[in-house]
Amino acid sequence: MLVHSRKGKWATWALFFVLFLPLFALPLLVILMASFAEHWSGAFPSGFTGEHYASATRGESLRALTTSLVTAVAASVLALAVGSWAALAAASLKRGGKRFMDALFVLPVAVPSVVVGLAVLVAFSKPPMILNGTRWIVILAHALLVTAFAHQSVSAAIARLDPAYEQAAASLGARPSYVLWKVKLPLLLPSLNAAAGLCFALSMGELSATMMLYPPDWMPLPVRIYAATDRGSTFTGAAVAVVLMAATLLVLLTVSRIRTRASYR
Repeated sequence: MLVHSRKGKWATWALFFVLFLPLFALPLLVILMASFAEHWSGAFPSGFTGEHYASATRGESLRALTTSLVTAVAASVLALAVGSWAALAAASLKRGGKRFMDALFVLPVAVPSVVVGLAVLVAFSKPPMILNGTRWIVILAHALLVTAFAHQSVSAAIARLDPAYEQAAASLGARPSYVLWKVKLPLLLPSLNAAAGLCFALSMGELSATMMLYPPDWMPLPVRIYAATDRGSTFTGAAVAVVLMAATLLVLLTVSRIRTRASYR
């Protein structure tokens, strides 16, 4: 909402800080402080140390970070490919077909993620495809959970496309495959980048379904954080959480720069 008066702008900023600081910034600041704390018995930590980051950036934690990055990238690529293909296919359907496709892809996020994890576990623990106990079942579950966001993002971008570009290319004799690769997909590139970043961030933080599926040799970082805090190592878990946030933000900033460049082409 646009506010034009001076008093209205000050009131809007005041309301923003009153809501933002306690609800969003303060919890993250507490996690950051806890990652450096030696003891915390009062309102503030009584000592600061960097030892928690030493254990958060090596050994099992480093392997867990690598696992999360590989899982998130693989799940995002799979989700983007399936979601984009479905969105492009649904664009040529009638209204009823589009609604069915939307409902089909939104279904995994309309139910608790632990239900999706259980469904994947039951479906892929028996022939003809046994994925239980492998890394692929985790990647598949993450892809199922984030495909809906890729599909919705690309569908919205397709709805905003000006059909004049495709019509002009077709009138010049371009084949449908050429129009898709040389006209439509370049126009969709900013939305594809945004969808990829969203899928990556959601996959990096996914825990509920992952807890039911991950094998011992494929433990993502959120599971590592849960295990550390469950053992009482709260400060180490906080340091690992900061590493997770930093890695996710770094990738998202990279994707944002790519999207900005693509939008100016």
